[in-house]
Amino acid sequence: MYRAVTRQIEVTVEPNFMPERSSAEHSRYFWSYTIVITNSGDETVQLQTRHWIITDASGRKQEVRGEGVVGEQPVLAPGERFEYTSGVPLSTTSGFMSGRYQMVSESGERFEIDVPTFSLDSPEAKRVLN
Repeated sequence: MYRAVTRQIEVTVEPNFMPERSSAEHSRYFWSYTIVITNSGDETVQLQTRHWIITDASGRKQEVRGEGVVGEQPVLAPGERFEYTSGVPLSTTSGFMSGRYQMVSESGERFEIDVPTFSLDSPEAKRVLN
């Protein structure tokens, strides 16, 4: 599991390779990732936008920006958490993702929080490294 804490907001990520959605023959590898955002602070916050940088094993980068996550802009009161699962395809057997969420506090302050950089590794990638 990967973890980052910014301004008392914790983000954890658990990536999972999905062989049933992947095909080495077609150079398509797919991962799901589950993210949990926990507000350990004392102020209610809302996730506004996301910014991802997805890098494959060849060094190709793809940037993804958008409103919210999985169609939602969750509001987290102190002590609350939000969990979601999404996915990402790559044309290589491994890669990594890093990102940030733009948040807004109940007082109107906008700030960014880190999503920990996490590794995307398939069984094929692990065999190559051994």
